[in-house]
Amino acid sequence: MSVTREKSQLMSASEIDRTLVRLAHEILERSGDLDKLAFIGIRRRGVPLAHRLAKKIESLEGRKIPSGILDINLYRDDLSTVGIAPVVNATDIPFPVTGKDIILMDDVLYTGRTIRAALDALFDHGRPAHVQLLVLIDRGHRELPIEASYVGRKVQTTSNEIIEVKFQEVDAMEKVLLVEKVAEHA
Repeated sequence: MSVTREKSQLMSASEIDRTLVRLAHEILERSGDLDKLAFIGIRRRGVPLAHRLAKKIESLEGRKIPSGILDINLYRDDLSTVGIAPVVNATDIPFPVTGKDIILMDDVLYTGRTIRAALDALFDHGRPAHVQLLVLIDRGHRELPIEASYVGRKVQTTSNEIIEVKFQEVDAMEKVLLVEKVAEHA
């Protein structure tokens, strides 16, 4: 059994907010038709990203970007190792995805398996015109050929390290931490 210990804080609340402002501007610069644009956050911490970025773009452009929530638990390739009865939360996509330019959002991109599952789940809701990926942190170590179009920050990690993103909406705190696994003494 292993436990973790904090190595460093990678981002503060203000650094997260500045990064989201930059990402909102990048989305606006690269998006052709804002009427076709929609955000979908992968449950849990992709959801605050989608909602926050939709609000930032609304404040910049004066137009609402639809955002939704995607639960991927039944699409995971490690479902048998998660538990006997995986917890399934609601997917809430209050708009048709067919023909939309979807930006899928998650907090950390690691192996790519979460994104693969999210793409399977997303396409069960329709056929988007385009799908791009936005992540707050890209930590490398890909096992699948998946790359984010929008990245808040790239952080080189070892396999013994973990990125923990803490959002006010989920964790009642706001920061990004680099932690490492340490062996628990018996």
